This record gives sequence, structure tokens and C-alpha cells, in this order.
Amino acid sequence: MSFLEAYPDWVCFLSLFALASGEKNRYNDKKGGGMMELRIAVCDDAEEDRTYVSGLVKDWAAQAGHQAEITAFSSAESFLFRYAEDKNWDILLLDIEMGAMDGVSLAKRVRRDNEAVQIVFVTGYSDYIAEGYEVAALHYLMKPVSREKLFAVLNRALEKRKREERCLNLELGGEMVRIPFYDIRYLDVRQNYVTIHAKAEYTVKRSLNEFEKELDDRFFRAGRSLIINLKYIRRVTKTEVSLSDGTLLPLPRGAYEPLNRAIIEHT
Repeated sequence: MSFLEAYPDWVCFLSLFALASGEKNRYNDKKGGGMMELRIAVCDDAEEDRTYVSGLVKDWAAQAGHQAEITAFSSAESFLFRYAEDKNWDILLLDIEMGAMDGVSLAKRVRRDNEAVQIVFVTGYSDYIAEGYEVAALHYLMKPVSREKLFAVLNRALEKRKREERCLNLELGGEMVRIPFYDIRYLDVRQNYVTIHAKAEYTVKRSLNEFEKELDDRFFRAGRSLIINLKYIRRVTKTEVSLSDGTLLPLPRGAYEPLNRAIIEHT
């Protein structure tokens, strides 16, 4: 097993050195051609559907000019066996009704330690759509899968995957730390220090304005002392914001309506 396969969380950190040496990571355009190197899993217990969807994905990659490693799995368990050793996947196309473990349960298991992978459910049933919100599924495709719809969803998945690769760079204690945007819940200011609240907390002496310029449109500036990742917002009132982890943040006067517009536009 390679180092990157064993420690996928270091991929973002190590890419800093690749970029510094003039190399490009696998999501960057190569020689202006736009080619990407992708790893895509198709998980379906029906052999005919599995083969059909895998073929469409291969056609999409060829048409779009991407290099794709497409691996088919006949059960959720067989995918998890592989995933235990290799978490470096870009897109998962999951059937829902399969054997002992269904696709939704599989997606929940993957989401425990992987926020970046794009999950698409491919199913003959519409009963599970609400459960997709729990695992941040990108889309549901109903069987029989339309070539045009699948291609459109794969294009969206790739764009989102590229966005998830973005990191915030911090210099702390003489070393560079890179924090994936998707891990950042919010940033707040106390006196002259900004704290980035992610899987860990990082406090640096920089202005919030500097961070605002580095972040993208998934973040909302709420007043002078707060930036919130829209993805983590669960409830908004005129006085506070509730995040998915239970954190309550005070909402400045006049921020309620702009925040609601941002949520509608960007989530």
C-alpha cells in the first residue's frame, strides 16, 4: 500500500510541495487540454446495470478528455473491503437496494471520514430521496439511467470535487498547515486574532479581511467578526445561526436577509 493510499488526508498537504516544484495535481488542466485523472466506483448488485453504468462513465470520461479509473463492485461490502485500504475516490455511483447493506448505509459509512467524495445514487426507487440529505448526496438518478442526465451529473460532480480540493494555507510554528475548505465551519475574531474552527482550532494574528479574500463563495461574511461556511448552517433566526454540530453563533443586525439569500444561491 502506498503512503497516499494509507494516509489520504495528507494528499492536500503534500500537494503544496508538488505545486511548489512546478507540478500540477490531478485536478488541474494539463497542457491546456483540461484532462483530469479520476477514480470512480460503480456499486450495484445487478450485473447488467453495473456494466451499463460503467460503460456510460467510460464514454463520459473519453468525451470530456479525462483519464478515469473506473472500478465496479457487486456489493456494498466488497466496496468497503477495498475502501478500508484505499479511501482515495472522487465519485461514487451507488445503487440503493443491494444485499445485506444498502447504498444509503454504505454512503453513511463513507461520510464518517470522507467529506470530499461525490456521491450519486442510481436507483429504481424514489422512496429514499430524503435520506440523501444525511450523506450530502449530489443527485439521484432513476433507472434506466439516461446518458445525458448521467453526463450532466458527472460534470457537476467533477466541479464540486475540484472545489473540495481547495485549502486554506496557514503558517504556524514555522511550518505550513493546509486546512481543506470543507472542514472549516466558521472563523471568528477576538481582539486582533482570528480562530479557524475546523476539525481542530487554529488561532493566528491576521485580519478577517485577509481570510475573506482567500475563501470562496461557500463562505458568508456576517458582520465585522464572523465568517460562516454555508454548508454547516442548519437554522437561521434574526439573532443567531445554528450549525450542524450544535454551535450557536450570534448574527449581527442586518445580516439575516443577506445570509438567507446566500444559502439559497450557493447551497
